[in-house]
Amino acid sequence: IGRSHQGQFNLWHVDGGEHTFQNFAGCQFSVFEQTDQGTQAYALATQGPEDGSLDSWQWYPGGGDYEALYPRSWYRYQETFKAELTCEQFSPIIAQNYQETSYPIAVFLWTAHNPTDEPITLSIMLSWENMAGWFMNSAKTPDVKLRDDGSPYYDYVPRIGQSQGNANILVGDENRICITMGQAGRDANNPADVPEEGDGEWAIGSIYNPLNEVTYHTRWNPAGDGADLWNSFAAEGTLSNLDDETPATEVERIGGAIAIKFTIRPGRSRQIPFILAWDFPVMEFSQGVTYLKRYTDFFGRTGRNSWSMIRTALKQHTLWREKIEAWQAPILEREDLPDWFKMGLFNELYDLTQGGALWSAASELDPVGQYAVLECVDYRWYESLDVRLYGSFGLLMLWPKLEKAVINAFARAIPKQDDKLRKIGYYYTIGEDRDPVPQKLKGATPHDLGAPNQHVWEITNYTSYQDCNLWKDLGSDFVLQVYRNYLLTGADDTEFLTECWPAVVETLHYLKTFDLDGDGIPENSGAPDQTFDDWRLKGMSAYCGGLWIAALEAAIAIGNVLGNADDEIATFQEWLGQSRSVFHETLWNGSYYKIDSESGSDVVMADQLCGQFYARLLKLPDVVPEAAMQTALGTVYDACFVKFTEYLEQGGISASDGRISEGDRVLGKSKLPIGVANGVKPNGAPENPNSTHPLEVWTGINFGIAAFMYDAGMQTEAMQITQAVVEQIYENGLQFRTPEAITANATFRACHYLRAMAIWAVYGVMVGFE
Repeated sequence: IGRSHQGQFNLWHVDGGEHTFQNFAGCQFSVFEQTDQGTQAYALATQGPEDGSLDSWQWYPGGGDYEALYPRSWYRYQETFKAELTCEQFSPIIAQNYQETSYPIAVFLWTAHNPTDEPITLSIMLSWENMAGWFMNSAKTPDVKLRDDGSPYYDYVPRIGQSQGNANILVGDENRICITMGQAGRDANNPADVPEEGDGEWAIGSIYNPLNEVTYHTRWNPAGDGADLWNSFAAEGTLSNLDDETPATEVERIGGAIAIKFTIRPGRSRQIPFILAWDFPVMEFSQGVTYLKRYTDFFGRTGRNSWSMIRTALKQHTLWREKIEAWQAPILEREDLPDWFKMGLFNELYDLTQGGALWSAASELDPVGQYAVLECVDYRWYESLDVRLYGSFGLLMLWPKLEKAVINAFARAIPKQDDKLRKIGYYYTIGEDRDPVPQKLKGATPHDLGAPNQHVWEITNYTSYQDCNLWKDLGSDFVLQVYRNYLLTGADDTEFLTECWPAVVETLHYLKTFDLDGDGIPENSGAPDQTFDDWRLKGMSAYCGGLWIAALEAAIAIGNVLGNADDEIATFQEWLGQSRSVFHETLWNGSYYKIDSESGSDVVMADQLCGQFYARLLKLPDVVPEAAMQTALGTVYDACFVKFTEYLEQGGISASDGRISEGDRVLGKSKLPIGVANGVKPNGAPENPNSTHPLEVWTGINFGIAAFMYDAGMQTEAMQITQAVVEQIYENGLQFRTPEAITANATFRACHYLRAMAIWAVYGVMVGFE
């Protein structure tokens, strides 16, 4: 659940993989204040609903600051109230923790301080609407369609506003108060009453204290004018103590609220916790394909455990907060790291929970469950392997067991075949009629782990913008991530390597079939057949060829760790010898590696040496000579960053906004520099002003290149690039929805993007991934 800097609860990823951006205004904090000068009360969002509902409420006129270091954030209310009010909010997202991190719980810790010389009486109210049953797709197994840009999508039709049968129940004990908001008629004690997707309950809760006056209302109307709740709160800071469990009718919507009233003496402070919990245990993909969520391993699977979750949070939230502070402190206390870097580093982790994340219950095969996060909310498929090559470093460093679970899912998918035919969107966009192709070929490394409308983890290779069975980077990406996940997590998990080894062997043999000229390196076909999937590469390419060489070295290293792999090692060494003999000689031009061997392009590709970066990272033999690497990185910095910035300063723009998606927006005139362009001529100008990917600045690619430069001794240049991208995100209001791409035309594309977590690669190389 996301809450904007303006105070609205407006981002809902309650149904796994689905994105709902909507303000349900009745879900809100409100504050009543009484001083010797009178009373005032405001709902703490700067803008109310636009449909005329809740028009009796007074909305916060503004004044204050918002700060964030994920998973914590702070609202500091200033000017309007005499009291100084701060709301710190967090969930128990804790590094190296696989229990509390899964809890669907939010803590709101209010601190009120009286800076005046007179007593101040305050009341803080949390109101919430009963939305049980809303966040589920009423269009079961919807058809896959194509956007104008050729990317696939499907319709998501949630049951927003359909509250019939929902009921609110007041529960509590001598120390705590809670209102659960679920569905009437369900019996948690009946084994036959098994919850389905959407079944469950919300809950809000807080504490009793002899110094506080606690009041409640269990059945008010969030779709009306709000007077049934607001009038008494605005007048006295209290609620009516209405306890009504009557279920909602077909035309009703209902909510609950808790208010805590207290008086603060001059110079004193008071702290009040509020807890929000949501217990919806089942995630359903296509109709009948269901999984239980990870938190059910600890709270049960009935969908009737929100009160238990509230009790747990009220008891443990202080400890959770201390654990968050403890894992963040070593970074925050580093004086050599600028604040903008610390901010970007922690806040990019938002995507691990807000990016349509799935986390299943544990099983014998997956002892901490299975995990996945979307490529982005516009491209709604999971764990795109080419994207996570850079974007998975945060998960690797902080929750390595989940990172290994993701790669294990790819290993299981590689031997599978899926003969279902589908059209390829790219050819649709350029007007070419091509025959449908199978979704997934045996031996091919899938692009992704599937989409929410099919069967995530089992039916893979969902995206159909390109035929990813033909991609030349995915197999190498997989092998490199397998060895990375072993080496950088202690180099002792041979069980993980053993599980992945058959897939490593099979996918490298599959990828080798694209070596049509027998020189050892699979060729790019002339279609966009790699992560830059609007960019045609032909013949041997620097990007895919370098990854291939590094992957062969990684596979040989894995085989040596496991032993009993002499035959495969010998094969890989033979391919490696062939590849090394031609790669540098064919592509090196004295300044940089040519983008490919057959197109004749003189474009400087920014990510041309990704394979070399991974080889250094994994302590493998270099893909290219050290001197050539240094020269190429210098050329990338000069052409794609310095001269590209000069090109923009002189008024240069792109004639294309790239692949237009639902997430594209205009930024206006962007501050320069905007970052490293994917590919420009040595003078910083575009080869083709109508090109798409070459002229975009990809946030995650920029962070990956910065990590490479930092590791190669170009620390100043690395931090310049990182800062440019972080400033683009934060100065254009893109925080907590970081896009894949920022264009030369000051637009952006593909929000909530996975690859942007590559900023953790920058930090990783700083500290040697300790």
